[in-house]
Amino acid sequence: MLSLKNVYLYFSSCKILFYRAIKEFFFLTKIYNKSLNSQIPIRLFFQPNPYLLSPLFNHESFVFKISKESIYNFWDKQLSFNEKKNMHSFLWLNLIDRKNEKEIIQKIIKDWIDIFDNYKKDTWRENIIPKRIIAWLSNSDIILKNSNKNFEKKFLNSLIRQVNFLKKNYSSTLFETNKVSSLSAIILSGLVFKEYYSNYTNGIKELKKIIDSYFDKDGFPKNRNLENLVIFLQYFVLIKEWIKQAQESIPSYLEEIIEKNLVCLNSFNNSNKKTPLFNGSAERELGYFFEYLRKLNYKTDKKLSLVGNIQVLKNRKSSLYFDAGGPPEFRLSKDYQSGPLSFEYFNDDQKVITNSGYGRKISKKMRLISKLTSAQSTLCINDASVVKFKRNNFINKAYGSTINESFNVSNVKRNEDKFKISISAMHNAYLKKFGYVHQRNIIFLKKENIIQGKDELFKKEENDNEVKFSIRFHIYPGIQAFRTMGGKDILLQISKNNSLTFSVKNQKIQIETGLFLGRNKILKNNCLVIYGHTQSKDVSIEWELKKAI
Repeated sequence: MLSLKNVYLYFSSCKILFYRAIKEFFFLTKIYNKSLNSQIPIRLFFQPNPYLLSPLFNHESFVFKISKESIYNFWDKQLSFNEKKNMHSFLWLNLIDRKNEKEIIQKIIKDWIDIFDNYKKDTWRENIIPKRIIAWLSNSDIILKNSNKNFEKKFLNSLIRQVNFLKKNYSSTLFETNKVSSLSAIILSGLVFKEYYSNYTNGIKELKKIIDSYFDKDGFPKNRNLENLVIFLQYFVLIKEWIKQAQESIPSYLEEIIEKNLVCLNSFNNSNKKTPLFNGSAERELGYFFEYLRKLNYKTDKKLSLVGNIQVLKNRKSSLYFDAGGPPEFRLSKDYQSGPLSFEYFNDDQKVITNSGYGRKISKKMRLISKLTSAQSTLCINDASVVKFKRNNFINKAYGSTINESFNVSNVKRNEDKFKISISAMHNAYLKKFGYVHQRNIIFLKKENIIQGKDELFKKEENDNEVKFSIRFHIYPGIQAFRTMGGKDILLQISKNNSLTFSVKNQKIQIETGLFLGRNKILKNNCLVIYGHTQSKDVSIEWELKKAI
């Protein structure tokens, strides 16, 4: 039976999608494209530093060579979706020879304006336009150097048209990361063009609204997505540096959120320099970003042991991250993954235990698979995920694949002394359907560098429900898994001289093939799985991960 909330969401989604369809049709009309025109700026007030854009792109994905021969069919090439997004963002301008290729660049941009200056869906997406505006303004010195007045006028007019498009459509932007990139482009336009200074003042006001509504008291995103933290911090730093260059006063709330973001990010810093995979995050290399921040004099020694309800356990060069939080509120849950009490473990400079990662950028099917509890390193009952996601196409298109119901995480406890760190938590996601609550206890023995775990299912309802359970430990790609000579334990071969042993008491463990999606592509990996039945009573499963002898 449909709840009143779902009925409301259905009709609200229909209204939103109908409005979007009308807008999409209107965007293609001459009337709309003419409405994007406004005053053409006389000049640029200052030149943004192109180095600041370094974290916004992956150098490897932009490796291509521009020649004088290629520019005549530059925009006629058949490109994949990702290639088209990369090309039309123009972030590759940072990689060209700034001395010798200005004529080529002017030709490419002139042709782009001739072909794409009016709205086209693929090249005017909300995740492309802001980067293009920022890239054009940050590289305007080579774009406009020795250019004729006609080209300069066309270039500045195209910039303003795209900024106006962002302003008109900002309120309907679905993803928060796209909102902050759009605001960044709008704010930069107001700093660079004095005729549009109101873009800066209005953009800064909207930025404060995002900061106030989207971050918790520690400065971590309320959707509990670590990748979002990195993206927001990138843009906050950009905005602050632009404001400094333009000799404007930096708002105190921007300084404060950057400081908080830095502490949160530093809390996840580890010898591996890669982000843990929780709640919709893809894997990101943090080493380069930390170096970028250091060069700009952004650094902190502060760390938190609890960030966004993720417990951080560290011992020398080993780190363990434990998700002790529930799902975010409905509006922020579109990228949530069903992994309460899941954990990831880094041993020295190598990740060992991982979650599967998020498949949003791979395909709809992989996005759904990566949301399931079985894709996380935690316990699963009867192959069911801890939450259901809305499956209605209208709701998903309007709001994203949001959760259908929530649950509570409770009894979160943490104790630490010079010998060990212990953490435990419980969730009730399986209580209503199966009559059990799940509690996980993890002990990190410091001197021995041993991880001891206990997963417990407590029966809370008087019935004869016997359920099957599975506990998965996804192994990071590249690590080999073998049964030991005795056949009971699993040997994890990290490198030639580094291996760990995984053992479990009174239970059988299997090695299965899994999927790893953390690098935005499909990779096969090993997965250790403990299978069992509750036999209509409480059950306790103890396991251990330690260095092989």
